[in-house]
Amino acid sequence: MSERIGVGVVGLGFIGPFHIDAVRRLGYAEVVAVCGSSEAKGRQAAERLAVARGYGDWRALVDDPEVQVVHVCTPNDTHYPIARAALLAGKHVVCEKPLAMDSRQSAELVALARERGRVNAVAFTYLGYPLVKEARAMVARGDLGEVQLVHGGYLQDWLLFPTDYNWRVEAELSGASRAIADIGTHWFTLVEYVTGLRVRRVMARLKTFLPTRQRPRGGALAFQRVEGVETEEVPVTTEDCGMLWLELANGALATGLISQVSAGRKCMLNIEVNGSQGSVFWNQEQPDQCWIGRRDRPNQILFRDPNRLAPTARWAARLPIGHPEGWPDALRACFEPAYRQIREGAPMAGTDYPDFSVGHRAMRFVEAVLQSHAEERWVVLAD
Repeated sequence: MSERIGVGVVGLGFIGPFHIDAVRRLGYAEVVAVCGSSEAKGRQAAERLAVARGYGDWRALVDDPEVQVVHVCTPNDTHYPIARAALLAGKHVVCEKPLAMDSRQSAELVALARERGRVNAVAFTYLGYPLVKEARAMVARGDLGEVQLVHGGYLQDWLLFPTDYNWRVEAELSGASRAIADIGTHWFTLVEYVTGLRVRRVMARLKTFLPTRQRPRGGALAFQRVEGVETEEVPVTTEDCGMLWLELANGALATGLISQVSAGRKCMLNIEVNGSQGSVFWNQEQPDQCWIGRRDRPNQILFRDPNRLAPTARWAARLPIGHPEGWPDALRACFEPAYRQIREGAPMAGTDYPDFSVGHRAMRFVEAVLQSHAEERWVVLAD
């Protein structure tokens, strides 16, 4: 119980350092190793981040005896082999989404984690926000009545121009889907998490507005603007945006707009649930508040006040009301219950976290969306 948990982080681009920060703020876990894209970069990163060891080969990090938990923060095509090797080596795994490149791979990881008895989590960060958990509690208590409609989406603009580029636009690295797999899965998991209902079937229409892009030699990080460098024009096959229509298990309907090319929108992830007795709306760009709608009495704004949240949401709210909490805090809360399970044998009572089964379901959702678009019909989302 008193022993510190040794952690290794593979991938040091945009997201990796945030995982390191979140792990350190747990207080009882220590990042003992990191892995970059080369030995030199791994060592440099280890020195910069005050980590004991830096590797250039993820296999060496997985084999490190002091590493008990492996965080996979690399491009999508490497998630499956790294997570699989880590599980086979007896490590617990926290993986960025998507869990794998297809549902065959994700199903194998679910089964392997169960077989090896290893704790596993997928970084669907937005599920860690306290008011997302509060909205889930409201629905579960019946405060809104029966869920009837759900709507929202995820809008960004960081890939609006032909000169905007990142490995995520390359299908061989990112997968057959981009916008849906990259940010649409966040909205999908939010819908199922908040409503407590499974999506029964999906209809989708996808669009690629930019069939070619200018790739900078040397690459670019997510959200990074690259100017004044040599580029080459390359074809793009993955979608820039998508419209989604969903039917939930109770017959409720949901609509979502997913876009990485909506000018002025940065990370506008939002969800509104309309029930037979009330509504709730949450937008992650204003994460410390949500709107509650009523017909027969005044609407209200609920602020993130730990003293007034349900127990299942209260634990994730660490600061008093008026002190803003944000995305890095949600990332920690997303996988903190998994670390509690590693440390204590079970997650803290009243907490939850997205494990590999959630990641596998998101992969099934992406495949259903692609199939629906290709065949122009409703597609049943298999469990």
